Amino acid sequence: MTLLRAEFSRLIRDDDLLWLCDRILASGQHVLSEEYEMAYFPGDDLFAATRPRGLPIGNLTSQFWANIYLNGFDNFVKRELHCPAYLRYVDDFLLFADSPQMLLGWLAAIEDKMASLRLRLHTESARINAVADGIPFLGFRIYPDHRRLKRRKVVHYRRKLRRLVVEAGESEEKQAHLKASVAGWINHAAHGDSYGLRRSVLDFAVPAVRQS
Repeated sequence: MTLLRAEFSRLIRDDDLLWLCDRILASGQHVLSEEYEMAYFPGDDLFAATRPRGLPIGNLTSQFWANIYLNGFDNFVKRELHCPAYLRYVDDFLLFADSPQMLLGWLAAIEDKMASLRLRLHTESARINAVADGIPFLGFRIYPDHRRLKRRKVVHYRRKLRRLVVEAGESEEKQAHLKASVAGWINHAAHGDSYGLRRSVLDFAVPAVRQS
């Protein structure tokens, strides 16, 4: 978090705005700290465990600030690794190359760069995929000519939808929550080739309505 604050100081000259950034940063200190094991990086001492970390979850600033914090990483990938095709959404990113060997070399360099930002890669997600086999990204598996939702995401929403339908009953408030949930999921799923899937998921909830 100190690193992010230093970047703010470099970019922002308004003291009142910096004060506001400090308040928002303070509200996210140690968010979900019990969920994560302490990570140490080169140069750390015993006091590193007390270092403030975390951003306020759900605050729209967290996505924008991720772009500020990782701007240097974006430039590293493009200007130092010379990756010809790279994209990032918040903390999810993809690099494309013609050979697995080049990607493996980049992976080692990226891990070092991330350590300088006090970040670590999710090792289970950092893997090489052939584009033709589909690339998992942002809840979809992306192929050269189409996109599909990940199966586990579909299974999870089917279960959630049936539960929401049963719970809604005659409650206008819960019915409004149900409609909002369905609309949100449809808007997400529509980014993939999912017309038939969307129909099947919504039809899947009909028996729950009859049972209730």
